[in-house]
Amino acid sequence: MQPVRWGVLGAARFAREHMAPAIHAAEGAELAALATSDPAKAEGFRAFCPTLAVHDSYEALLADPSIDAVYIPLPNHMHVEWTLKTLAAGKHVLTEKPIALKAREIDQIIAARDRTGLLAAEAYMIVHHPQWQRAKELFEAGEIGELVHADVAFSFNLTEAGNIRNRPETGGGSLRDIGVYTFGCTRFVTGAEPVDLSARVRRENGVDVFAQVAAVMEGPRGRFTYGSMTSMRMYNRQVATFQGTKGMIRLEGGPFNANVNDLAEIELHQNGNRVIVERFPTANHYKLQVEAFCRTVREGAAYPCPLEFVRGTQAMMDRVYDVAVDI
Repeated sequence: MQPVRWGVLGAARFAREHMAPAIHAAEGAELAALATSDPAKAEGFRAFCPTLAVHDSYEALLADPSIDAVYIPLPNHMHVEWTLKTLAAGKHVLTEKPIALKAREIDQIIAARDRTGLLAAEAYMIVHHPQWQRAKELFEAGEIGELVHADVAFSFNLTEAGNIRNRPETGGGSLRDIGVYTFGCTRFVTGAEPVDLSARVRRENGVDVFAQVAAVMEGPRGRFTYGSMTSMRMYNRQVATFQGTKGMIRLEGGPFNANVNDLAEIELHQNGNRVIVERFPTANHYKLQVEAFCRTVREGAAYPCPLEFVRGTQAMMDRVYDVAVDI
């Protein structure tokens, strides 16, 4: 079976350090082209992929008939436009999160996906990682009993004023950058949606740099309370806890940047001080994400993270922005 030939739209640092190497290493994928107007930026990509073709514009890459799929790591406010342009050009597309800034914008992408028959997806990589798949398995198997409370925190300290995450015109803010993880991971593990929600945010230069969200969530296994904290002005922290009547599932250290900040692992705490720890030292969720994408394109396999799921996370974020109180 022919590999899926990929092009990357823009020479973003994240693409160079993470996603382009993952595409290059993924089974069933071939990193074939990059679009950048700065030839110097292409050298970092050619260091690990010497055969890479370089186009001097996004339009030129989309017009390249040899490219099957496009990865888009552009600033947040450009995602919808270039996702739709990629689909219109007849290419499958994987766009960095958040794929849109409002849930209603995702409806356009879903419609274009259905109209063209192409795969369009958000690069929400954690659902492809075995630690999160295992968390979902343990929850659904009833290993912690009835879920009472879920609590998720994600923070880092970003002081660079010009960074796109600190700029309102590029769709910055902690919620859009990392709230997709604190919201989405809970929805993924539990299948629950918010039925009541409140939020407090602190803003700088028009973007939220800290957000605290409290909610009541309801899903197939009942209701539970939920807390989320995101910050771009605090020391690095990543933790997710699902606490039930008979036990607790805990992911700490690096559940959202697996094996980067810390070793990817999951703890199952149960009665009698019983703790089972499972570790995943070699799993690369970026590579796994690309391989899942390629299987869908070439074999028709169901994609693990469809746009309908992504829309639910964005709808939750929209509600947070609607009700948030500044502090």
